Amino acid sequence: MLLRPHSPRSGSVGDSLANANPTHRLGTESSLENCFGQGLDMMRCPASMPALAQLCSASEVHSFRERYREEMNCQIVHDSIHRRAGWTLIYRLEHRGVATGFGSVAIAGPWKDKPTLFEFYLLPEHRRLAFELFETLLAATDARFMEIQSNEPLLTVMLHTYAGQIVSEKIVFHDQFTTELLAPGAALHCVTSKKETATHIEQRQGGPEWLLEVDGKTVGQGGILFHYNRPYGDIYMEVAAPHRRHGLGAWFVQELKRAAYDLGAVPCARCNPTNIASRRTLQKAGFVPFAHMLTGVIGKAAPGE
Repeated sequence: MLLRPHSPRSGSVGDSLANANPTHRLGTESSLENCFGQGLDMMRCPASMPALAQLCSASEVHSFRERYREEMNCQIVHDSIHRRAGWTLIYRLEHRGVATGFGSVAIAGPWKDKPTLFEFYLLPEHRRLAFELFETLLAATDARFMEIQSNEPLLTVMLHTYAGQIVSEKIVFHDQFTTELLAPGAALHCVTSKKETATHIEQRQGGPEWLLEVDGKTVGQGGILFHYNRPYGDIYMEVAAPHRRHGLGAWFVQELKRAAYDLGAVPCARCNPTNIASRRTLQKAGFVPFAHMLTGVIGKAAPGE
């Protein structure tokens, strides 16, 4: 059984904005010996070049976020958080007065009362300063947790360097194979109008839904969610228990993939790492894992530290 992906809930910002340090400089060399350079070359960071992390608006780092999307070139699971008012704190990163990138902390919805760092991007020419700038970002925020997409190499290294208790929350899949699965007597019935679907796609929120019918009887439901970066749409579905283990789930996913492409979207999917049946269903329909959503506790927030 595939479960509907988690949809962020509304929530108040609380005291996070009030407590956030609007500016933090780090003028001394990082305690770590090395930092990233372009292509992950290792170089020593000059101690005389102070780093800066300063609260800013989304528009101030828009060009950096576009570069980030281009480099990721995949579904970014938490891309929509920035469109939800009051859900994030964004920090512009600078070094010696030069803008180098940005970092983002989630503070509302599922992250209310547990500020979580989920984005850290630097232009390639500044990645030799990665550790120094990341420590500056940590010092400027109240972030106690991290949540990252494992195919993002820079932030994945930061997670394993600065956090513990690392757990995989989701497996992220992309479409790699076209399948021709059969399900005699099965059909899909879309319950969302074309106009509503077009609105979902344009606003990058919600998405169309379908009913799975077998011999005229409804036995499942599913759909495509568009609250991700373009052109991706996240597929979800569920088949009623009495009708599982007959290949209907994989066929349903296959047909939702076709529907996504017909709408000009690129299908993707997620499942819980412990849900073996879901993983196998997605793989049977041509999906292949390419990342994990990893969470971790930043050192200072770990129990007993």
